[in-house]
This record gives sequence, C-alpha cells and structure tokens, in this order.
Amino acid sequence: MQRSDVQQVADDVFRVDGGIVNWYLLRDGRDLTLVDAGYPGNAADVEASIRLLGHQPGDVRALLITHAHADHIGAAVPLHAGHGTPAYCSPAEVAHARREHLQQVTPVQVLANAWRPGVLPWALHAVRLGGTRPVAVPHALPFPAAGPQPFPSAGALDLPGQPLPVPTPGHTDGHSAFLVPGAGAVLTGDGLVTGHPTSRRTGPQLLPGFFSHDRTATAAALQPLAELDADLVLPGHGEPWRGPVADAVATARG
Repeated sequence: MQRSDVQQVADDVFRVDGGIVNWYLLRDGRDLTLVDAGYPGNAADVEASIRLLGHQPGDVRALLITHAHADHIGAAVPLHAGHGTPAYCSPAEVAHARREHLQQVTPVQVLANAWRPGVLPWALHAVRLGGTRPVAVPHALPFPAAGPQPFPSAGALDLPGQPLPVPTPGHTDGHSAFLVPGAGAVLTGDGLVTGHPTSRRTGPQLLPGFFSHDRTATAAALQPLAELDADLVLPGHGEPWRGPVADAVATARG
C-alpha cells in the first residue's frame, strides 16, 4: 500500500485502490468511517491506508458494508479483534455477513465462465487475496437507527460523513449503496461499477451477470441510484466517475 493508492476524491472522502477492489474512508476531524474492507489478503492494506491519512485504525468509528462478498469484508474481523470496530450492514444482509447462508459466485460458476476474457487472471488474483477462504463477520449488526423509523427510512447515520444507506438489493439480497450528501457522492458498491478485470469496458456498467445473486433485481436496483442528487459515483470496482448519477445509470443500462 502506497500513498498514491489513497486518493482524495471529494472533501473528506478518500478512495483506496486495493488492486482489484476499492474501499473508502469518510473523515470528520479525527474520526473515520470505513466503507467496505477488501479481501482477507487486503487486511494489512486496509490498516495501512488509514495510517497513510495520518490516522490510526482506532479512529474508525464503524465499518459499513455494502454487501458481504469476500472482497468487501476481508478486514472486518481483524479490525474488530484489534480495535473493537463495529460492522454494520442492511438488516437483509446481516445473516449473509454472518454466513448463515452464502450468496456469492461459486468456484464452479467461475470455471464455467473461465472462457470469458479476463476471468481466469481475475480468479487467480482473487484466490491469492483470499477470495476462496471462509470469511464471515459474526459481529455484523443492522444499521443503527438514526431516528424513530428503522432502515431504510431512518435517514443518515450518525457517523463521519453522515452516510445515508440506499437499498439496492439484487447483487445480494441486502446490498446497499451510501449517499454522502455533503460531498455529492454515492458509494455504489457492486450495484454499479465503472470497471472490472472481467469486463472489456470502462465507464458505468453492471458486473457480468454471473456475479449477482439476482440479475433482474440488480438491474432494477439502478433506479433508486438514478433518483439520487449526486454527481460523483464511487464504485466498489473501477475508477471514480464524475457527472450526474442518473447519467451513469443511463450508460449502465445501455
């Protein structure tokens, strides 16, 4: 992990390039929110990215999980064990994060798609980063209520960056995006990406269909993103994309 891997993309919003997956840090003074946590093999990189901002891992008030695939929860347990960092996700994603069930592409599905350009090199890289290790977040909890109503109507979370969870189910049943109103940014997880090693395209797009638990719902979940007031798309995979998020959605729909 180098300083160049940590990119400020808006005031107090930082993208970290973990190689084949991104995670994000939202800053408020000395406090941070971490959004997603890389592969298991990225755990040391996650902590290093925090230190590269001049912070300590103990400054992270919470980990927010867009969805509980192995490439987004890798540092969750080390952060909790070492620093007591809580982890939150959509109520519909909690059981998945705790691995009471699994909604993730299987090795058999990957092998069936190995003929596609980029799939085999991506798979080998993912395996090196621990993508096939058993990984869970047994301490995962639903988003804490910020008001009298439960998610999804409770509003912004009382965490650095004031992130607002946006339900975008499909990639997994409890997939969520996060709107950061003060930055005009939306962290889209895997519901809308701008690139991936298995894609020959760059720019707003959906991941190849075999990655999603429910392909139809994944496409439908673009609509709540299109309705957001944001002009910076920060995906789980790919580069930041600047422009109205509605335009990004239109491009992804093709």
